[in-house]
Amino acid sequence: MSKHLVLLPGWGLGVTPLQILAEQLEAALPQMTVQIQPLPDVRGKNAEAVIALLDQQLPSDCWLMGWSLGGMLATALAAQRQSTCAGLISYASNACFVARDSWPTAMPVDTFTAFRQLCAEDLAAGLKRFVLLCSQGAAQPRALARQLSAAAAVADSASALAGLDLLAALDNRDAISAFSGPQLHLLAEQDALVPSLALSHVRELNSKVTVELFGHSHAGLIVESQVLAQRIAAFIRGSEHA
Repeated sequence: MSKHLVLLPGWGLGVTPLQILAEQLEAALPQMTVQIQPLPDVRGKNAEAVIALLDQQLPSDCWLMGWSLGGMLATALAAQRQSTCAGLISYASNACFVARDSWPTAMPVDTFTAFRQLCAEDLAAGLKRFVLLCSQGAAQPRALARQLSAAAAVADSASALAGLDLLAALDNRDAISAFSGPQLHLLAEQDALVPSLALSHVRELNSKVTVELFGHSHAGLIVESQVLAQRIAAFIRGSEHA
């Protein structure tokens, strides 16, 4: 059984939003080491270079779990590692973040382009818009938005835009299909960034993958961290004993 679980954060908010989940996972999986891994500096790097860098940084044979962009990177790395990846879990991650003709259940291109332009012109306004979208669907969206705003961790607009370009470039359809290890992909019912309608399409990519609805907002892993940790722990235990 793998003794290591690595958590990868999403765009714009750094590692702070994952800290409560990490604590809950440590309690639910006392035999495992839970590590939050900051995303690397993606400026000037394509997706392949970022994934290669993560591969160098992370322990072999670990479980990979990621939120949003972190989940997409975890998925790509799992497919690359294959048997040296114990398993994969993502929260609020799509196979493609931005819609394309062959994957329409994603953020519309015009919406993404407008948001990227906002971040280029006024990063603070872009981050404010982002945390509101992350909080949409939550039971207490304003309180969650304030919590996320306090965690915002983008050093500069160049880093922010490079991260958005990485989100737009990643296409994990082949990765989800190819990874032979256990996979759990969780989508939030009212996610304003990753449509829950993608659930059936992700499931169609690999008959062995587990895809479920969990939580209500893109940031549901924060407000429902204890229940999420229990679901992740159950999936890991079930997979290790399968």
